[in-house]
Amino acid sequence: SMALGALRALCVLLYTTVINTNNSLCLLAGGLFGQQAQAPAQSNQLINTASALSAPTLLNDERDAILAKWNQLQAFWGTGKGYFNNSIPPVDFTQENPFCRFKAVGYSCIPSSKDEDGLVALALNKKEADVRSQQQHLVESLHKVLGGNPTLTVNVEGVKALPDDQTEVIIYVVERSPNGTSKRVPATTLFNYVEQTNVKGQLQQLGVTMSVTRTSLSPAQLKQLLQNPPAGVDPIIWEQAKVDNPEPERLIPVPMVGFKELLRRLKIQEQMTKQHQTRLDIISNDISELQKNQATTVAKIAQYKRKLMDLSHRVLQVLIRQEIQRKSGYAIQVDEEHLRVQLDMIQSELNAPTQFKGRLNELMSQIRMQNHYGAVRAEEKYIVDTDLLREIKQHLKQQQEGLSHLISVIKDDMEDIKIIEQGLHDSVHVRAGKLS
Repeated sequence: SMALGALRALCVLLYTTVINTNNSLCLLAGGLFGQQAQAPAQSNQLINTASALSAPTLLNDERDAILAKWNQLQAFWGTGKGYFNNSIPPVDFTQENPFCRFKAVGYSCIPSSKDEDGLVALALNKKEADVRSQQQHLVESLHKVLGGNPTLTVNVEGVKALPDDQTEVIIYVVERSPNGTSKRVPATTLFNYVEQTNVKGQLQQLGVTMSVTRTSLSPAQLKQLLQNPPAGVDPIIWEQAKVDNPEPERLIPVPMVGFKELLRRLKIQEQMTKQHQTRLDIISNDISELQKNQATTVAKIAQYKRKLMDLSHRVLQVLIRQEIQRKSGYAIQVDEEHLRVQLDMIQSELNAPTQFKGRLNELMSQIRMQNHYGAVRAEEKYIVDTDLLREIKQHLKQQQEGLSHLISVIKDDMEDIKIIEQGLHDSVHVRAGKLS
């Protein structure tokens, strides 16, 4: 129901366009009829088309105007037959007719391969994974199709996925001569061979649906292609497409006729976008891995630098001890005296108030002050809640009372112990007196 609704809306739109362009079509038909005597035979199709669109004489009444509008609608749509005269066959409206509205111009890359490279693209009705898994079998089958000549070798240049579970396989054939040299079979020669009827049937059994050469256009071919607009494309639109070409050195305008062609290019675009995204993901993973390796390498370099510095210090200490032992018992030489003077100068510069040591001391004092202020601010930022402080005081008071009670008990016990000791001491003296 949605498709029928869209079709009705499109028909209404085209019908409105028919009414607006009816006068211009009549003028076109009049001009064509005025030049009918001088027009060549190849323009009869255009004249008949103009007659079917503007002035059909099939019924010779007011119904011819309705028929003209219907023919215009069919021409705009690009399908159907246009009846306009009882004695002349009807006009077949195709999407290539100049009045078809479902046309646009896109851009395709110019192939960069030469004819000597021998590249021919084969479209297979198989998935990419199946083609890659059976690539060797495909090469052997293609070699048999080419006659099984032992001097010929079939090679696969590349495999690429296409929309609708199809795959493109680019091949080239190498021919070895008896003297040991080898060369590629030209792409046009290989293409003409695979386009033969019997060879094409064998390729169809292998799943090949289409074959095309991958050769670049010569300057003459490119000029001829650009100067002559394709069938059914308005020359003004073609000229505008050439002007709007974003990269004339790499892209050429190509017509897109009908929804199927537009859908095909859309699917190819989506497929290429997926491939680009896959490639970007691979590059992203490689970059991440390289970044990890770089971080590891930087860490190792820093470690080796520290190790080198430690070893340099150890070597310097060994050299100092060796030099001291070697110069033991000798007087100070002139160069040593110069070194001592230079070292004293360096030491005095370091110890100067405005030089490195003074600056270092100043920085150290500032750091200590910053730490002190930071500690003070850190202490001031903590605030104890009033209720919590009351509970703490109450708890400490109870602890203090418990300690006071414990101290009083201990004091009482100590006094009792002293009384016991005094009693024991008195009883000992009494016994001693009795014995004496």
